[in-house]
Amino acid sequence: MAETIHLRAPGVSLVLLVDDRLRIAHWGAELGDDDLEAVVALAAEGAPQTGIDEPAEITFWREAARGHLGRPAVAGSRAGLGFSPLFTVSHHEAADGSAHIEAVDAEAELAVRVRFTLSPEGVLRVEQSLSNTGSTPYELIELGTWLPLPDRTAELLDFTGRWLRERQPQRRRIDVGLSMRELREGRPGHESSIVHLAMTAGATFQTGSVWAIGHAWSGNGLAAVERTAGGSTAFGVAELLLPGEVRLAPGDTYDAPAAVAVYSTEGIDGASDRFHRWLRARPSHPSTPRPLTLNVWEAVYFDHSIERLLPLVDAAAEIGVERFVLDDGWFLGRRDDTAGLGDWEVDPEVWPDGLHELSARVVGSGMQFGLWFEGEMVNPRSRVAAEHPDWLLRVPGRLPPEMRSQQVLDLVNEDAWAHVHGQVDAILRAYPISYIKWDHNRFLVDPGHAGLPAVRAQTLAIYRLFDSLRADHPGLEIESCASGGGRIDLGMVEHADRFWTSDSNDALERQSIQRYTAIAIPPELLGTHIGPAPAHSTGRAHTLSFRAITALFGHAGLEWDLTETTAEERERLSAWAAYYKRNRELLHSGRVLRVDSPDPAAHVHGVVAHDRARAIVAYVQLGTAAAVIPPRVLIPSLDPDARYRVSIAEPAGGATRLEKVAPLWTEGVVATGRALGEFGLRPPILHPESAILIELERM
Repeated sequence: MAETIHLRAPGVSLVLLVDDRLRIAHWGAELGDDDLEAVVALAAEGAPQTGIDEPAEITFWREAARGHLGRPAVAGSRAGLGFSPLFTVSHHEAADGSAHIEAVDAEAELAVRVRFTLSPEGVLRVEQSLSNTGSTPYELIELGTWLPLPDRTAELLDFTGRWLRERQPQRRRIDVGLSMRELREGRPGHESSIVHLAMTAGATFQTGSVWAIGHAWSGNGLAAVERTAGGSTAFGVAELLLPGEVRLAPGDTYDAPAAVAVYSTEGIDGASDRFHRWLRARPSHPSTPRPLTLNVWEAVYFDHSIERLLPLVDAAAEIGVERFVLDDGWFLGRRDDTAGLGDWEVDPEVWPDGLHELSARVVGSGMQFGLWFEGEMVNPRSRVAAEHPDWLLRVPGRLPPEMRSQQVLDLVNEDAWAHVHGQVDAILRAYPISYIKWDHNRFLVDPGHAGLPAVRAQTLAIYRLFDSLRADHPGLEIESCASGGGRIDLGMVEHADRFWTSDSNDALERQSIQRYTAIAIPPELLGTHIGPAPAHSTGRAHTLSFRAITALFGHAGLEWDLTETTAEERERLSAWAAYYKRNRELLHSGRVLRVDSPDPAAHVHGVVAHDRARAIVAYVQLGTAAAVIPPRVLIPSLDPDARYRVSIAEPAGGATRLEKVAPLWTEGVVATGRALGEFGLRPPILHPESAILIELERM
């Protein structure tokens, strides 16, 4: 009889059945110990007339040798031999919220190990490895992690997008067959899903059951959902290995990137809350208040000079900026984007005295100083490319097509890795730099090292580089940027402290981008900046009020030439900066709230304190309202029996409106949490592309 292993956290249970096989009997709602016997009995399957004679329960490794006809978890061979593994459990143990299982296939000469860990926040982490126990090489094609989904899952939500328009939702029915998304850029790109969500029919942000899975990996990958004709459903993730990328010599082991998954009975927001609380519980999670940041890219581009930048430092200090970031253009030969990458030395023609005067003015004004790098890339027009053509990531005999006048440095090459690390380290030691923005502006084509595919090794090399820099420079923070919102994933989050959410600072585009990027990544890790009007990425002009409220819900900042602002704009920016600082503890710790609005032209979102004492909610009129009078805004997640003072806030100026008389509550009223969640507030009638803040404070 199979042994039962039960891992549980508030609201979640994982039930494993272990005998000579490993099966997942249940992953979903929390079960009591008294439920287990019945669950095990009810998990037994029948045998259809046209199937194999014994019931074919799907094992964790989904072996075809046991009758499973769907996608297997393990694929590979020894020159064609050992292509169909059959694993027998050889050891298992469970303690302290985790279970460790080992299995072997003596005939195929393979051993697998898997560890399931269920965190106190209800996040399931699955880590696998596969070892070659034979005497000949084994070429691995795939080692995937698959989790079962119940029959009632009906819909899949994932995301697509492009540069300047990341994380656009796409929702569809789960049908029979295999639906798969592949990432082949050498990084998660702008169209990638940080997580994939399977849901019950009609699930919303607040209601329905949601199962979500993500991949702790920043290289090539795949995610799939499969529903068989026999009725079983599962979804999984795996590293997408290029041919020959993992060839295990005798005794070698492949460690697969971890899969990370959550279950929620409280809709999409419930899944988000589990991801956010789990990430916030990490020892490495940023613990200091997220500083208001100015990045100078859209202010000056490549127009660098001390005379140009010092007035910008003074304007930033006047407004209350806490971190000043010098972007692209400071290093050797970098007068445009066709030269200089790879030569990480301060350009003496532009900065004859180095960055000392600028950094001293920044630090002396009470701000942190940050600097931009793109250390994985190289311009052919650079000193390092001329001196070390062998350092390029390439297939022998040809160069990959250029993109943005760039090639990729082969960081698997220890000399190239040491070059990048050494030059960055020297800059960090020469100046008072506490923060670097690290860009990755092209995908990998023909990613070869010594004639072999190298996406996996390149990914591990950048992890090692980031970890080394942070270890050598305590307190250093790293922002991961990849042409904006690429390479935002559950792997890089362990090595970076902030993500640049998008190269678009257009507030209208940012509403959707930020809304869905925060499905798994907490707002304090997402850069959200006020850009200029008109926006450089779209040409659209928005009011300062709309731009400021949009940028508030994240790690807030600015990307704007503040020397061109008026005195009135700087006054309003100062008020907004003060509002951000007063409220960032709530904004960066509370439960993210996204309310489904009956009006598709409106977004309602915000943050509710975990003790439900306070909330800040944005009502955003994206386009022309569907009705003359907008539908009521419901604010769930409050204490139903508590009384809340409700008021409006517009820290950077008022929104433009189309009404004669404003709703009474905007002057400040008191209502119960139950009334706010069930009856709601009638919002003001706003112009399109306008927003207000609703503040709620428990009496």
